[in-house]
Amino acid sequence: MAGAFFLDKSDPGSWRALNGLALKVAAAAEAAGLGRAVVELLNVRVSQLNGCAYCLDLHDRLAREAGVSAQQLAVLPAWCETDVFDKTERAALAVGEAATALHDDGKSFAELAAARAVLTEAQYSALQWCAIAMNAFNRVSILSGHPVRPRTAAGTTGDRTEAASQTPAGVMP
Repeated sequence: MAGAFFLDKSDPGSWRALNGLALKVAAAAEAAGLGRAVVELLNVRVSQLNGCAYCLDLHDRLAREAGVSAQQLAVLPAWCETDVFDKTERAALAVGEAATALHDDGKSFAELAAARAVLTEAQYSALQWCAIAMNAFNRVSILSGHPVRPRTAAGTTGDRTEAASQTPAGVMP
């Protein structure tokens, strides 16, 4: 097999367009009154569901920087079973799961309806777009095999991938 194929490097214009979408989505979330912590919880959960190691590494760090607690991150795979998330966070996680799994059993639509009852229309829309964007970034990172670089205790790596260096700070991967 040939060397690594980084999808983001192979078509920088499309990569920039995806990052442009992420900037618009982040602005919509902020305008809807959604804090960065809520968006990062959604990003981490979507990345868990998709099994994207690169995005998990990145968004776990961004979530902590945004104020998400270590406890919340630890129990995130079982968020439905805990009381450590507020109603907005729970609604965001439900939206993220529904947008990622796209079940055709009616469960996703029931979860979306429950989330919509908690959120404003702008928040509901922004969170769906956040999940859609995160799913897209997960796919780019997974298909590219973006490596997770070990970090030092200070949180820095010796080397960053092209994807990380092109990503707007605090947006998506």
